[in-house]
Amino acid sequence: MRRVAVLVLDGAKPLDVGIPAQVFTTRASMPYEVRVCGAAPGLVTGGDGLSYHVADGLDALAWADIVFVPGYRHPDRDEPPAAVLAALLAAHERGARLAAISTGAFALAATGLLDGRRATTHWHYTRALAAKHPRVRVDENVLFVDEGSVLTSAGAASGIDLCLHVLRADLGVAASNHAARRLVAAPYRSGGQAQYVPRSVPEPIGERFAATREWALHRLGEPLTVTVLARHAAVSPRTFSRRFVEDTGYTPMQWILRARVDLARELLERSERGVEQIAADVGLGTGANLRLHFQQILGTTPSEYRRTFAQGE
Repeated sequence: MRRVAVLVLDGAKPLDVGIPAQVFTTRASMPYEVRVCGAAPGLVTGGDGLSYHVADGLDALAWADIVFVPGYRHPDRDEPPAAVLAALLAAHERGARLAAISTGAFALAATGLLDGRRATTHWHYTRALAAKHPRVRVDENVLFVDEGSVLTSAGAASGIDLCLHVLRADLGVAASNHAARRLVAAPYRSGGQAQYVPRSVPEPIGERFAATREWALHRLGEPLTVTVLARHAAVSPRTFSRRFVEDTGYTPMQWILRARVDLARELLERSERGVEQIAADVGLGTGANLRLHFQQILGTTPSEYRRTFAQGE
């Protein structure tokens, strides 16, 4: 059982608090126990007209394996209490992961743990974060950043992406996809996807691109090229490639490759098919090709992955 603490600070944003609490909710199908805590037990004044009554104080951070810090109001102006920063540092020192949603990154930055590391926050506050904490390598054009023991994400919706990313690392792709379906969320978006891209392109084109991605996910075993995908989206290959990168953070073929590897992961977790059969089923051709891409993308082999995440283990 993994232990998750959601740290609610003064001015906490409701969506940011709710995302990790719901994604990692304590239930029979999820090996997580969740505690929502504050600087002290009791009432915490939140943002946007809501307040929270939390049962736990900072002792929950000493208990947790992963601590989520939701965003809060006026992060560029208000510092978290010294006791909160000390508790975050202590949790990190004993091996807990710390994950910030949106402006929660300011709390992690205040501990010094983001110094010299890449990090992100809501696009409205990226310059403020860089100005207040100049030793942090702020990346304003990504949805989330995983630096191992510390993770940061952009606005509220990207908090879902970050939580699903953690689930994928902890439990495998099948569990992450199950949670995404429960949330009616995209199974995955790349951390490198841009937060905010102003466009003059009509919205229906974006809808067609989403439909094409969904169409492709059901045909990964078939030959898929940029030309084939662009034809489905009813745009030129050049327009398709450019817009695809804007929408996903990947080129079309990078995205297809990762989708194929993800499908292979789920088959390794849920079936007893051999590596050669899985490679053929997902459109990667041969077992050697599947092993190559597993090593490049995941840093492991299909056999090792199956031993780690096979259903029932």
